[in-house]
Amino acid sequence: VAVDPTKAIVTLESGETIQYEKLLLATGADAAVPPFSGIETVPYQVVRTLDDALKLRDSIQDATSAIVIGAGLIAMHTAENLAQAGLEVTMVVRRQVSLFAYFDGDAARMIETIFSKNGVSIATGSGVAGVASAGSGCKVTLESGKVLSADLLLLAAGVRPRAGFLEGSGIDIDQGILVNETMRTNVQNIWAAGDVAQAPGFFDAGKTINATLPNASVQGRIAGMDMVEDPALKPFPGSSGLNTFNFFDNHGFSVGLATVTETTDEVEVNTIYLPSSRQYQKLVFKNDRLIGVSAINAELDPGVLRELIQREINLAEIKDQFTSDPLNTGRLLMTKLWR
Repeated sequence: VAVDPTKAIVTLESGETIQYEKLLLATGADAAVPPFSGIETVPYQVVRTLDDALKLRDSIQDATSAIVIGAGLIAMHTAENLAQAGLEVTMVVRRQVSLFAYFDGDAARMIETIFSKNGVSIATGSGVAGVASAGSGCKVTLESGKVLSADLLLLAAGVRPRAGFLEGSGIDIDQGILVNETMRTNVQNIWAAGDVAQAPGFFDAGKTINATLPNASVQGRIAGMDMVEDPALKPFPGSSGLNTFNFFDNHGFSVGLATVTETTDEVEVNTIYLPSSRQYQKLVFKNDRLIGVSAINAELDPGVLRELIQREINLAEIKDQFTSDPLNTGRLLMTKLWR
């Protein structure tokens, strides 16, 4: 519940204190609860912890319908599982398409079509004006005036770094705990990593929160190596994003600047779009270097592609070969570069 850097002490909720020499803050994030009108009067659920999931599983035993508010991967995963459990599911997405942070419009609409064919209705293009109780269920009024009703209300509108306990500690906080390229905070002997950390980005000079498992894993390793003064430490290359998404026996992923849509003087976008066969592939290049990839049901290796992006490999001599066969060409490149 508190950190005192001047005394090098952590205070627990029980009142117990722990002395430290070096401290890593990896407290993660909580589910964000948007300030919708009436939200404090309506029972709602989130999916962030195992307890949340177990509570939701118990709740669906007596439910026939659910409303899921959100446009990200947690919202989509939850909607899929609720539909497979036999519930009538409606998603509410404020933007014109879901998954806008990971996929462009064409790819997102392909995913939405698959969800629709599997019984998930997606209401896009209108935010939530307010929520209210309706018997044992809930009622959601959209900004368009449309009213939705269901037995369950689930919020999947992002996360909020769990850093409130640091108030008054002197540790710099913006959206999350600000850290440098070795995960150090502004306070001596204190590091932060994972969903709570706001770290340098890969594509710009600013600092961002990238609440994904691959990102947390890399940051945790770097923080640990720096804390023990490991001479093999390499600084954090910056958050570039890597999200994989399996849904209704389909699979997709995005890495880097995957939402770029148009070719310009500096950027080249190579797209394969086959909606009838549920296939999509987009490669984004800048100055003959890969900067983004998104795909649906395409045979690609996301981890290899992320490495090519972060290592800024110049593909000029083999770009045609890479574009026609990114899976095998990318793997061949990495056998030479993985050192």
